[in-house]
Amino acid sequence: MTDTLKHILAKAQQGFALATAEIKSILELSDPADLQLLFETARDLRQQNFGNRIFLYGFVYFSTYCRNSCNFCLYRRDNPAAVRYRKSTAEIIESSQRLAESGVHLIDLTMGQDPQIFNNGEKGFNRLLEIIHSVKQNTGLPVMVSAGVLDEDIIGKLSAAGANWYACYQETNNRRLFRQLRKFQDYDKRLDSKRTAKEHGLLIEEGLLVGVGETAEDIADSISAMGNLNADQVRAMSFIPQKGTPMENFTSADPLRELLIIALLRLVFPDCLIPASLDVGGHAMLTQKLAAGANVVTSLIPPGQGLAGVAQCDLNIEDGKRTVAGIKDILRDNGLEPATVEEYRSWMDRRLKTNRLNTKA
Repeated sequence: MTDTLKHILAKAQQGFALATAEIKSILELSDPADLQLLFETARDLRQQNFGNRIFLYGFVYFSTYCRNSCNFCLYRRDNPAAVRYRKSTAEIIESSQRLAESGVHLIDLTMGQDPQIFNNGEKGFNRLLEIIHSVKQNTGLPVMVSAGVLDEDIIGKLSAAGANWYACYQETNNRRLFRQLRKFQDYDKRLDSKRTAKEHGLLIEEGLLVGVGETAEDIADSISAMGNLNADQVRAMSFIPQKGTPMENFTSADPLRELLIIALLRLVFPDCLIPASLDVGGHAMLTQKLAAGANVVTSLIPPGQGLAGVAQCDLNIEDGKRTVAGIKDILRDNGLEPATVEEYRSWMDRRLKTNRLNTKA
């Protein structure tokens, strides 16, 4: 396999697209020597595009209420096991300020499709826009909005409110599997929301869920769809079975699968941002995700704020490990260091300029 792998890796290093068969062969790797070669190549591509700098994202999950019934999600509408809360604007600002002071580069404002916002028309969405504006004004940092599928008129107002990013994960581009995961939701509407965000000058994040019944070909299709969207940040996250959901008895994904996909994403999208989420695996997996080519640490959450994560809602939060200070030693031990806010802004500016040029072309 090594000679074939060397050919694939050389092809990626030269900027050529990988065929579906080549992507599938990467996903089948298990030999330690092959894995080492793959991850070394992914790190080399990260170094070429980002040096040893890592971007850090603060995470504020400000409402765990949701009107949807996604079969994989702890916070699905009908799950009595989920702990529900809605944070006030003052609480959201306080958490965001703490994150900004700690040294993060972006505030990720995340919520379920809260009925108080989504079922209250203009009044509901005005509150969302006010939250974005207030966080932007009080932190001065870039803002990502992770609020589910938004209509075009709301997406058109995100930038004016202060948002820089729109994150909305498809999770899979297999329509049959999508219907199983995101029950009663519209595949095309979700996909189109990201195209709309691009058209309105927002950076977009796309993601896939690992270990939910997808095939290697499904993963290849999702990677292709990320390219068609010209996604600026691409994510893979292992599925963690959630209590009280229809998928609570699923077998957890093999952690190696996520690492292989992170490396694949780096091969295919060498200049994109690729997260290593602390929400799955916490500290124990962070080194491995960075070693696979990730260049963003996400889900940094301040303790004492009553905030939850998504996949593992309380993992490492209250012991302070999901903070900038809590991961600095891990970065240093891997020859990496946090970027500056200016470096992050510079990357965003270059990316937006490239997006505008591509749109004109």
